[in-house]
Amino acid sequence: MKILLLEDDTLLKESITEFLEVKSFQVDSYENSNDAFDAIFSHEYDLLLLDVNTPGKWNGFSLRKELSLENKNIPTIFVTSMSSSDAVLQGYQHGCCDYIKKPFDLIELYLRVQQALKANCFKTDDHILNISKECQYNLSTYELISKNKTTLLSKTENKIFQLFLKNRNQIVTFEILYEQIWENNVEATNARVQVNNLRRKLPKDVIKNIYGLGYRLDC
Repeated sequence: MKILLLEDDTLLKESITEFLEVKSFQVDSYENSNDAFDAIFSHEYDLLLLDVNTPGKWNGFSLRKELSLENKNIPTIFVTSMSSSDAVLQGYQHGCCDYIKKPFDLIELYLRVQQALKANCFKTDDHILNISKECQYNLSTYELISKNKTTLLSKTENKIFQLFLKNRNQIVTFEILYEQIWENNVEATNARVQVNNLRRKLPKDVIKNIYGLGYRLDC
């Protein structure tokens, strides 16, 4: 499997490259988006690892968008220190299949790389995410699509869902939920009602209640 890495932090770039090569991946690494762009059109890659803030004509988001316009639909993971829900949403809108926040453990990166390659990404077009085999999410309209039925999320439900997407396959604790959605200005009972309303709009067990800790979106 061949991976292109765009990362302008030299030490991090070298660490990621060496680690993935030990895991039997072939890695071409670049610090400038111009060089990465040229390489993508000169070689075949199975996966792109793109830092968002890099020197060159494009940042990670705009580079991925440009590739989509050129019909280069390569599974992409954004590697970035940006962690807001808006940044995550922007990443998915520009065509990524995963989003990993700095700092991160290299083992976590390896697991996400494996998952992205195994699933061949979970993005279907510019606006649709596959959440499960039965359910999709429209990034533009904030609608869930399940069994040909479309369900519009409320403003709060959408904020919760984006938080879960940002931390998919990881536990979102009650404390994180209360702080990031309601700035701790909510009663626990009301918060649980809002989450349960969202869960009822999704296929069973997509959002799991992790007893005593919080919730986890599995996708």
